[in-house]
Amino acid sequence: MQVKLILASVIATGVLAGCADREIILPGDRLGVREILQDGSGADAASPNTTVAATVPAAVNNAAWPQSHVSPSVRTTNAALSGNLTPVWATSIGEGDKRRARIITDPVVADGRIFTIDSAGRVSATSTSGSALWSYSIVPVRDDASQALAGGLAVDNGRLYVTSGFGTLTALDAATGREIWTQRLEATATGAPTVFGGLVYVVAGDSTAWAIEAEDGRVRWQSDGLGDIGNVAGAAPPAVNDSHVVFSFGSGAVQGAFRQGGLRLWSADIVGARRGFAIALVDDITGYPVIDGSTVYAGNHSGRVVALNVNSGERLWTAQHGALDPVWPAGNSVYVVSDLNELVRLDATDGSRIWAVDLPGYEPVRRPQRRRDSAFVNHGPIMAGGRLIVASSDGFIRAFDPASGDLVSQTEIRGGATTRPVVANGTLYVVSTAGVLHAFR
Repeated sequence: MQVKLILASVIATGVLAGCADREIILPGDRLGVREILQDGSGADAASPNTTVAATVPAAVNNAAWPQSHVSPSVRTTNAALSGNLTPVWATSIGEGDKRRARIITDPVVADGRIFTIDSAGRVSATSTSGSALWSYSIVPVRDDASQALAGGLAVDNGRLYVTSGFGTLTALDAATGREIWTQRLEATATGAPTVFGGLVYVVAGDSTAWAIEAEDGRVRWQSDGLGDIGNVAGAAPPAVNDSHVVFSFGSGAVQGAFRQGGLRLWSADIVGARRGFAIALVDDITGYPVIDGSTVYAGNHSGRVVALNVNSGERLWTAQHGALDPVWPAGNSVYVVSDLNELVRLDATDGSRIWAVDLPGYEPVRRPQRRRDSAFVNHGPIMAGGRLIVASSDGFIRAFDPASGDLVSQTEIRGGATTRPVVANGTLYVVSTAGVLHAFR
């Protein structure tokens, strides 16, 4: 009993002493943690849009767009293009988008010809006046077009290099469509090839990198990566400079190697996702590696864009934006179509967001009770005529101001776009969902 009385006395003394101290109230507003997370005013919330002067390279009247823009030797950072686009011509390239077959190949342009692949695996060459020149099917005789998707295209030195979901890399005569050689890759090859210095680089099966002799199709070297099941159709084209080649694989890994011998230099994993979004489960590298100077930019589908040193793989910065298409570096900025269907401008030095503008998202539904399971696709951006161009499946090609993100013009494309736009000789080319090649000038 005496022990209990002593304890009660001590507790009472402590309570009285606490009451005697004056409560210190810090100045400033009081915000609950839950409220910050709900209203988006926390530290991770996107900062407001700002207008910062953009370094826009001088416009260049390029004669060709021979490959994907991921490599600096073939990229025209700001192609010459009129500010007011008008339709010039439109011609069918074959089959358009279907439920189980899509056009996933961007057009390429060289030597007065535009090369395309339709959803049935037919390669076509079209003149700059819209006339059909030749066609070639990449579907093997004993197979059906519905069994695999088409691949990608690259032109170099009078040859057209074509990959396919049937696991082949084929070299064609760009003038006639005649087959020169075919190399079997032992796995699907739905990504575009890259040609540089007499070698054709390609990723097959989202897990194996190949370097193949452009002259005769012989294998120079191979390098294995890791695949994954959570991928999208169309592997990333390798990015190449004078000494390095950068591959990306389905696992989310990006690897740098010496381009001649294939000796691996570094490997970096792009991980991280946007919580609360189902699409964050797709960890494929949809923001293909792009080399700009000594920097490689790459992004995954689920919420990350990174900048790496091309020589060492050292990570320079990370931005919490997914990349649905490869970024477009220009001067002091990096532009990207994000996983939230926004056109985003990032600061090239640290990856901070300067502005973001909305692009078409979900398709409108007629009945309110129906779930919104169809979305528009936004292809790009590219820079042409000093503007950022995005072609969308909602039926419009939009142009934005690089400094402010303001929409400055839009041009209708019947059926909506299903490829990225490309520009050559002051003309913009893009393929619609109906399988029609459109030219605007």
